[in-house]
Amino acid sequence: MQSLSIAATGMMAQQLNVEVISNNIANMSTSGFKRQRAEFQDLLYQNLRRVGTNSSDAGTIVPAGVQVGLGVKTGSVYRIMTQGNLDNTENKLDIAIQGRGYFRVELPSGEDAYTRAGSFQISPDGQLVTADGYTLAPGITIPQEATDITISRDGQVQASIPGQTDAQVVGQIELASFANEAGLDPLGDNLFVETAASGAPTLGTPASTGMGSVLQGFLETSNVNAVSEITSLITAQRAYEMNAKVITATDEMMSVTSNVK
Repeated sequence: MQSLSIAATGMMAQQLNVEVISNNIANMSTSGFKRQRAEFQDLLYQNLRRVGTNSSDAGTIVPAGVQVGLGVKTGSVYRIMTQGNLDNTENKLDIAIQGRGYFRVELPSGEDAYTRAGSFQISPDGQLVTADGYTLAPGITIPQEATDITISRDGQVQASIPGQTDAQVVGQIELASFANEAGLDPLGDNLFVETAASGAPTLGTPASTGMGSVLQGFLETSNVNAVSEITSLITAQRAYEMNAKVITATDEMMSVTSNVK
């Protein structure tokens, strides 16, 4: 009976669905995290009577046919790139992006990675770096004697130096945007790298055409909605249970058949 294997594909699909939802819930407090959604596709169909074939010598056509589906498969796990809320941290080195764009950071391998998590710190060399020490590109060095740091919405970084009336411009933050943000490959640690699916990055200054602006003293929270995730979790759990009941019913039917004398 095909129903055993069909229900098994349904249980495996819902198991993956629960794993995706659990990852979303686990990262509710992760800065810049974008929630994911599992999407499924039906499998091939077994044609017991093909639609559109002739049903008589007079040329009559079978209008519907008989097709039995063979289950479900995972089509993709799609990343939802909507804006998260902005959390006021009052930390001068926390920067949130309002709108499109990613911060570009340099990995130790020399590759570029991209992130929405704008929690930066100052390295021993005075450069702005991530929590893992990766340099924010292009490199921005804060003078050691600086008493205050100001970052405008268009990404210009200024430092107040004792003895100078005007603040000194020490760097310019750049953002990168992608044609298909969902095609970025996650590395973990809030980092992504470009792929053939995402397309090459387009670099620009914040608040320019096609780029979001930046906000100093704020962090973007995850875009996970707890109520929505719990609702999805309950739905996935019930779907898993129903597929398990199909296996139980099929087993009982096979048991009846085997006991026929």
